[in-house]
Parts: sequence; C-alpha cells; structure tokens
Amino acid sequence: MSGFFVPHDLKAPVKGAAQGPLAGLNAAVKDLYAIEGERTGGGNPDWLAQAPVAKQHAAAVQKLLAAGTTIIGKTITDEFFYSVTGINAHYGTPPNLRAPGRIPGGSSSGSAAATAAGACDFALGSDTGGSVRVPASFCGLYGIRTSHGRVDAMGTMDMAPTFDTVGWFAASAGVFRAVGRVLLDDRKVSAPIDSLLLPDDAFAQADGPVAALLRDALATMSGALPHPQAINIAPDGFEAWRDAVRIIQANEIWQAYGRFITEKKPKFGPGVAERMQIASKVTKAEADASRQVQATAREHIRGKIKPGTVMALPSAPCIAPRIDTTQDELESFRVRVMRLTCIAGLSGLPQISVPIGTVSGCPVGLSFIGWAGGDEALLDLAVAVAKYCGLQRA
Repeated sequence: MSGFFVPHDLKAPVKGAAQGPLAGLNAAVKDLYAIEGERTGGGNPDWLAQAPVAKQHAAAVQKLLAAGTTIIGKTITDEFFYSVTGINAHYGTPPNLRAPGRIPGGSSSGSAAATAAGACDFALGSDTGGSVRVPASFCGLYGIRTSHGRVDAMGTMDMAPTFDTVGWFAASAGVFRAVGRVLLDDRKVSAPIDSLLLPDDAFAQADGPVAALLRDALATMSGALPHPQAINIAPDGFEAWRDAVRIIQANEIWQAYGRFITEKKPKFGPGVAERMQIASKVTKAEADASRQVQATAREHIRGKIKPGTVMALPSAPCIAPRIDTTQDELESFRVRVMRLTCIAGLSGLPQISVPIGTVSGCPVGLSFIGWAGGDEALLDLAVAVAKYCGLQRA
C-alpha cells in the first residue's frame, strides 16, 4: 500500500504479543511516535536526518504491542504537524480513497488514509488543532481526540503541548472502542449520558448541505441519544477562541523547534514555511494574553459539558477540499476548521468523530464532545449510534 507510509518506513513489521485484547490486529503509526531502532521524522527530511535512533518505543506504541497489535508501518504526516490539510511537500499527499482527488486532512493524514484504504485495522494519530477529527471526517472513519493528558505521551514529538493529545482511527466502532480500553489511563469519570447539547453557532460554521446532513443524522439516531437542547457555545463568537489557539500553538511550536529552524534552515513546503515565520514573531505578552483567553474559555466550556452531558457538532465545516485547492483557499479552510476544533482544544475535553453519510459523494463526520475523563462514554456512544449511521458496522 504505497502513498500512506514514509520513505524511511520500518524494515519489517514490529510484532505484538501473541495474546491480548488487540491480538491479530494490525496498526499503522504516525511518524510522530518513537519506535525502537528507528528515527522519528515529524514530516520533515531535515529533521529526520539529525534525529537520534529511538532507544525504546513510545508509551502508546508499547501498550499496543503488549496488547497484541502488530505495527506495520510509519505513516506520512504534515511537517511538524502544523497543518490540517494532509499535504506534505516532501513525501506527497496520502490518497483519500473515500474522496478521490481530495485531501485526506491532516496532520494525521497517512494514518487516516491507510485506515480508510484497509491497509491496517486501526492507526495512531495525534490531535492538537484537529489532526484526528478532521481527517476522520474526510476519510469516513471513527476518530478520537482524547481528554488532554489521558494517554501517556512519552516518546512523542511535541507540536503544542497545551493542546497535544494522542488519538486514533478505526473503520469500525468495535475496534475503535477496543483500542481505548488499551490506551486510556485509569482516570475514567463515569456517568450515564443524559443531556445532549446542540450548539447552533457551531452548526452555523458548516456548509449548508453538511449541517443539514448532520441534523438529519441526529434525528435518525435519536433513539440512542437524549433529547437535544439548543445553545450557543461561544457567547462572543469563535474568533477570540480560534486566535488564542493559533497564538499558543505558534508560541509553543517555536519553543520546540525554533532553534533547529534557525540553525539548520530546513526546507519547508508552502503554508508551513509561512506559519513558522509567523510563529517566530509571537511575543511572550501575546502568548500570555492568549492563555488568559484559554483559561476563561476552558471554565466556560467545562461548565456547560459536565459529566453526563455531550455536545454534538460538525467535525469539519465542509467536505474534503480538492487537492488542487490554492494556498489562499486552504488558509481560509484552516481558519474555518479552527473555529470548530478550538472548543475541545481550549477545554481539554475529549471529542470523537463518527462517519454518518456523504455530501456530493464525500464523507462527512459528526462529532461529540464529552466531559473530562468521559472518553469511554464517547467510545461506547460511537458503538451505540453505529447502527443508525448506515455506513459502518459496530
């Protein structure tokens, strides 16, 4: 299966334990996770060239192997994970077989595309600003951004630690949930789902046909959900929230890679180069002000999404853009995406994307945000609503 995996891929699959809850399943891993004996490239050949050989597996990879998973390969990612398009100027764009001629979404593009193509049973990604949720939507998959800090991130490359989370993709709800039982830590917060919020302001960010499909899907799966309550989640609009995420991300990615970029002057593809230049100019005062916005938003959002409550919203505002979309149009797309993805990012809450149908032949995902520590409830919800979706088996 070419096109999903990095040129410096594993020489051979890494076999997992003979027995375990994930025995017999194959997984691909985003080139952000350390694999013993391999270099981690982060989507950039110049970084790869100076990266040390990993002495041990990343914590998430080790847990999967211990549970019986076989790791079959390392997947393509956007450079330094600084995009939601899935386009890599060095390694190419992983093909989205569910929407040919369109982007897979990023930065976990290779992991999503490989899963959608059936090259693996599930795949590890990561989600900072939408990097699992968006490609899950575009590739017709189940995907999760976990509660911030609930999965051990040891052995992963940073993007922006304030928002970085481990996530994964699966084509079936059953496998999707099974992976969570292996990776999630013991800080589970149990509660029956007895409240459903529908944020009109979030649905307003989506294209008309996408929003209509999502609302129809919610009506169809009403038997698996509480009666919905309409709200506006962002009382002053999404721009201040989106901007806070953008500035904090930029500040933290420059802290992580600024010295390398200044000294080694790596080659970047379009879009990433410009964002790195902007990141280099973010001041401490700007970052501090954005952290105040984050703190206020976090308190507000968590006040709405308490144990027992979930919020439904579009995973992405549109279907996957065409691969030949211009850079200016892709930047506009990125802004639209972040208005939706900033909610879980600022609050640190878990979010799943469930495949529920198509618009113009392209997959569309419906998201549910849950309470802190409510990841398991969301995974169970994915299984419960799967029979209503018409696309995926449980």
